[in-house]
Amino acid sequence: MFPLRRVAEAFPHGVAHLLAGPAGGADEEDVPEPLLVGQAGADAVEPDIDSSSAWGARSPQGTISLLQYRPSRIIVHHTVSTNSTDYSRAQAHAHAHWVQDLHLDKNGWVDTGYHFLVSRGGWITEGRHGSLQALTGGRNFVLGSHTSGQNTQAVGIACEGAYHAGALPPDAQWDVLVTLCAYTCVRYGIPSAQIYGHKDYGETLCPGVYHDMLPRLREEVAAARSA
Repeated sequence: MFPLRRVAEAFPHGVAHLLAGPAGGADEEDVPEPLLVGQAGADAVEPDIDSSSAWGARSPQGTISLLQYRPSRIIVHHTVSTNSTDYSRAQAHAHAHWVQDLHLDKNGWVDTGYHFLVSRGGWITEGRHGSLQALTGGRNFVLGSHTSGQNTQAVGIACEGAYHAGALPPDAQWDVLVTLCAYTCVRYGIPSAQIYGHKDYGETLCPGVYHDMLPRLREEVAAARSA
């Protein structure tokens, strides 16, 4: 890994925000000691995640269920949105709105189906309401709607863009996906080997080339956990 003081120089398209403090949301007494960047004994960098309120999400159209146990795996998706060259935080927020509108208005779901989204510029946004607070606490998680048959067991992370036609993810998106997966694995006690792609559980092309990159993702997540 890069020395922490040089992360901002090494990743100019948004990864500097990995150095932000812990995400809030849960009551202090309910949250284990947070993992802080550079803290001795920390097992993963805690990324900066923009909450649903930070990007102005619409209110859920119904009740969101909080499952009183920890998930056992992570499932990676792509959103099949335009492969934008706008790597700004504003674009990440616009993408989060696009996904939520699609899931609410077209799919008729209660909220965004994914727990988290990673933009092409390396910004992370909370998807389904409550996902960030649950992740920070590390004891429970929100019931999502991203993978048939797996929603009660898996955290769904979706990457902005379409990757089924040979396109490759930008470095900033990849690096932040690794960081988010490593942090999620640490908070929930998920083995790095338990990271899958959507197509592992159904007839779909999702997550495109990301599926071919899963062995590398698992390897880099394992390294990030122990760095």
